[in-house]
Amino acid sequence: MNSLYNYQNIIYRVFLLCFCTALTVYIFPNNNRFKYDYQQGEPWDYETLYAPFSFPIEKSEAALLKERQRVSDEAPYYFKIDSTIEKKVRTNWANKYLIPSKEDLPEQDFKSIEAEWNNILYEIYKVGYLELPLELNQSQPILIELNNELKAAIYDDLYKPEDLGRLINDRVQRLKEVGINRSELLAEFLEVIQPNITYDKQLTELAIQEELNKILTTRGVVSQGARIIAQGEIVEGEQLQILQTLNNTYKSQTWTESQYNWKLGGYIVLVGMAYTMLILFLRRYRTSVFENFRKLFFIFFNIQVVVVLTATVVTIDVQYIYVVPVCILPLILKAFFDARLGLFTHVIAIFILSFIVPNSDEYLFLQMMAGIVTVLSNNEIYKRANLFLTVAQIIGIYFLSYFAFYAINQGGVIGLDWSRLGYFVLCGLAMLFVWPLIYIYEKIFGLVSDVSLLELSDTNSKLLKALSNKAPGTFHHSLNVANIAETVANEIGANAMLVRVGALYHDVGKMSNPTYFTENQGSGINPHNDLDPEDSARIIIDHTLKGIEIARKYNLPDRIIDFIRTHHGDSLVYYFYTKAKEHHPEVAKDNFRYPGPKPFSQETAILMIADSVEAATKSIKNPTSVKIDNLVNKIIEGQVESGQFLNANITFKQIETIKAVIKKKLASIYHLRIEYPE
Repeated sequence: MNSLYNYQNIIYRVFLLCFCTALTVYIFPNNNRFKYDYQQGEPWDYETLYAPFSFPIEKSEAALLKERQRVSDEAPYYFKIDSTIEKKVRTNWANKYLIPSKEDLPEQDFKSIEAEWNNILYEIYKVGYLELPLELNQSQPILIELNNELKAAIYDDLYKPEDLGRLINDRVQRLKEVGINRSELLAEFLEVIQPNITYDKQLTELAIQEELNKILTTRGVVSQGARIIAQGEIVEGEQLQILQTLNNTYKSQTWTESQYNWKLGGYIVLVGMAYTMLILFLRRYRTSVFENFRKLFFIFFNIQVVVVLTATVVTIDVQYIYVVPVCILPLILKAFFDARLGLFTHVIAIFILSFIVPNSDEYLFLQMMAGIVTVLSNNEIYKRANLFLTVAQIIGIYFLSYFAFYAINQGGVIGLDWSRLGYFVLCGLAMLFVWPLIYIYEKIFGLVSDVSLLELSDTNSKLLKALSNKAPGTFHHSLNVANIAETVANEIGANAMLVRVGALYHDVGKMSNPTYFTENQGSGINPHNDLDPEDSARIIIDHTLKGIEIARKYNLPDRIIDFIRTHHGDSLVYYFYTKAKEHHPEVAKDNFRYPGPKPFSQETAILMIADSVEAATKSIKNPTSVKIDNLVNKIIEGQVESGQFLNANITFKQIETIKAVIKKKLASIYHLRIEYPE
């Protein structure tokens, strides 16, 4: 159990790595797609494309529609014939007209009528009579079923009602020599005739569908390695159809379980590798961030947000990919940490996003350049003008890069897609959301940004007002320390805003017993004269602990509390230690030592130096440049020798720079002139 506890930090980080890798791969959109984006009638922007595998060419929708129409037009229609109808018609006519009329008509007239009647029946039932005509072309082929056999014909061969009337009328008109009423005979003929053919709709539809099913949706084959389209060629005609076929092939591509597992495993390895590089970078160069799991989680959380947004846009409509404000990631990380961390994290995120976006080479370049501009832009994003300037620079880089890529691919800028430029502008506007986002992150993750530091630096804040009322000398001392520390931080490239705010609050613990500190003893009465040196030392040392309590009460961020905790390191309260040693030579040194910890950043080291020097110079009578220089050297060298800066990531060169800056600053404060030799 103890061993598990010892390794819990490693376990947490491994779990975070595995979880983020799995989540990232899980939200990846379907990558079985064509990775090129193209438009009909536009030039091919990419390198010459060769067929990655052999595939048949799909027919276009227009071609398939035309072929289906042709098949439907040429497919035969099926009709059924009733062979009993002709016999019934003859019987009915004989019973109704011929038999009764045989005795009433002359034999010659009777034979003429009978002959014409037989001619009419022969003509009509030679093919058949359709009482309900269809809207078909007269040359439409048809098949007539008779006794389970099919007879081919055309639709024009069938007698329809209008054909029947014309035929009978023509035949009746031939009976001019017969002494009968031709109109009555015509009516009798029409009344007796019956249709013997009906349309078989079901069989016709089945036959047409069968013919349609025989239509091939492909034509020809593109062999593997064959050139499909060269860079700069217009996407149209045969090449357009081949590209669409290849695109559809990727979309419909199915993977076996084994192939899918290999593909999934490959993505997990690549994404996991990228996240591992980020963790190793933090462990090597940003140890404080790596050891703080909350900060580590914050970084990975922001990467996941960017990946989710991008994957969602790719799934919905890939043309809006540049609307996603990817550069908000380095901007946020720069606000909370530093530019180098922001850039490295941005690079990792872009590498991961390149797996899911089309035209990844162009995307990588544009986003990488925009990220570098974001990091190189002014650090003071709490100033509105600086943020707008950063956004304008990012949009400018997008514009310039897009123009360059288009000119390379097209050999000019004619036909430029101006809507893409609108997407860049929308992306820049979306980056302005960084202000409320920073505020939200500060409340959720307990982090502090330059925006919050600017608010905390207001001397009218509740805590600083209380300090100025209860301990005015300490407040004035804090202002002087803040000015000195800010100047030093600017000179060596540290976070000037952070160190200034830390200096303003570093001595708030003195509010508990303000008169026990020299700067607040305006009356000249020193209460330490009535105390034991150890008691006096305890009161002096306790101001750091009480300061931490007050800071937590007023909800100051941890980064500011770090200045309160470390501004004396583990140094000695030397005055009271030497005073106690006069009476008790063997007095314990640890009773007069601050609890620490030692400064662990450039900013906390700067505050320790500025605080010690500013306080010490107050004790100089008739300060001169030489006295101040000697005092500054003595104090800083003493801190170096006692190991106060071992954890502060500060170099000897920077310490020498700090000395020079502080000497110059103190000389201006005390209005000192250069002492010329006599």
